[in-house]
Amino acid sequence: MPDLLRAVKDDVRFVRSHTLQPKWYKYGKILLLVGGLAAYGWLFGVRKLAVFFAVFMILSLGVHLLYRTKTNKYTRSWLDLVVAEADGVRKPTRIGAWYYTFVVCNALLALAVSQLLA
Repeated sequence: MPDLLRAVKDDVRFVRSHTLQPKWYKYGKILLLVGGLAAYGWLFGVRKLAVFFAVFMILSLGVHLLYRTKTNKYTRSWLDLVVAEADGVRKPTRIGAWYYTFVVCNALLALAVSQLLA
């Protein structure tokens, strides 16, 4: 359990500190997610919102763990995560189309599941 807690703390630290996107972009994604969830709940109800959110989070966790594994905790380039070395330190410098394609596919799949099941 301590290893899992340490891994979660490392990932949170990475997400908060990385410079793969400007801060305004990170905040914009949060606002878009919250606004989209509120609109979805208003249009389709709380039950479908809960199913959508659960499916989306599980699929997104899968994408996160895939990237984390393939990039060796974000220290090695894989697909669209580019890692560069500056002053002897490896640092992620870019993430792009593949990652966001996975996120959009997650959202579409979660939408379909929530509409069919709830």
